[in-house]
Amino acid sequence: MIRFLTAGESHGAALVGIVEGMPAGVPLTAADVDAHLARRWLGAGRGGRAKVEADRVEILAGVRFGRTMGSPVALRLANAAHLRDRAGWPETMAVEGTGEGVAPVTLPRPGHADLAGAQKYGFDRPPRGPDLRPVIERASARETAMRVACCSVARQLLRHLGVEVGSHVLRIGAVGYDGGAWLDARDRLLAEGGARALYEAADASPVRMLDAALSAQAVEHIEATRKAGDSLGGVYEVVATGVPAGLGSYAHWDRRLDGRLAQAVLSIPAQKAVEVGDGFASGALPGSRVHDEVVADEAGRLTRATNRAGGVEGGVSNGMPVVVRGTMKPIPTLIAPLMSVDLATGAPQPTRYERSDVTSVPAASTVAEAMVAWVLAEAVLERYGGDTFEQVRERFAVDRP
Repeated sequence: MIRFLTAGESHGAALVGIVEGMPAGVPLTAADVDAHLARRWLGAGRGGRAKVEADRVEILAGVRFGRTMGSPVALRLANAAHLRDRAGWPETMAVEGTGEGVAPVTLPRPGHADLAGAQKYGFDRPPRGPDLRPVIERASARETAMRVACCSVARQLLRHLGVEVGSHVLRIGAVGYDGGAWLDARDRLLAEGGARALYEAADASPVRMLDAALSAQAVEHIEATRKAGDSLGGVYEVVATGVPAGLGSYAHWDRRLDGRLAQAVLSIPAQKAVEVGDGFASGALPGSRVHDEVVADEAGRLTRATNRAGGVEGGVSNGMPVVVRGTMKPIPTLIAPLMSVDLATGAPQPTRYERSDVTSVPAASTVAEAMVAWVLAEAVLERYGGDTFEQVRERFAVDRP
């Protein structure tokens, strides 16, 4: 029903995106998108680019007088000109010319897409290489800025249907909650204001954690890791509230909602694991402590006494909040070098340091929010779709939780 495409490189002129299939009449302004782009820069442990680059989207097509028109929505995010001018980036990433005089990158960094991507597209050998720069530029997490922009269009659809998506960080490196110690704080926020209250509370923390003492410990851990020349990964949780029962399908493998959510989160660079609901923990527990009993609420509607399933049963949303957790590996660009092999000489060589973050788990959590929102919007339009937002809202209201 809907899809988005992104294009652009980390140090090219801009990132561009196309969102296709959005109904006419969805309220949308550049400010709606910019708000989530700004949240992508949140978090202690970020590198130099976070201090100087402020993303502002330009909506080029598909919106008139603050509402979508049903035609493709075209977006543009300029890469900061002063970053591109430094070290000759316009020449390095020139669209035309021969590349003569531009030094190739021939030392693949462990943990990055450098070598695997070069082997796939032939950049590890003549005539296109060895030169890893094309891989580095597109595989960069900079691409997620345009993802967030595209998915923010979908978030507007969800928001005006009463569906919100939020996130918070559970762990950075060695610092994290014991057991389910975050659940009370999370559930209180969800009861007060849904997933939006959750993400607004998380945004107030320098590491997007809900616990102030744990946040302070995580900041200290990040600084100690920076001094040691190392990097950190972590775990975050995404929660969507207002999700009706019936999204997704048990009938076909590729329409199962939990499978689609997992793929979306794992598509984000550096994400290595995902779970829905109790996920990994459920493998160690008896069924009596895993499955959610069915109960009737005060209005006689059937619901669940608990939400260990994370809002999805049999590949279908069940009306409870959708809960997805992702695990991000440590940033692979390290101050302290790792060993690699130079493609040009074949000689073992330590990697060179390039500007990077110590950790970007807080930022990754906001990108995961965006991807979860996209999957839910896609599923909403499959079930309630129409050419206009008014049609979608009318049909959605029938199943409103």
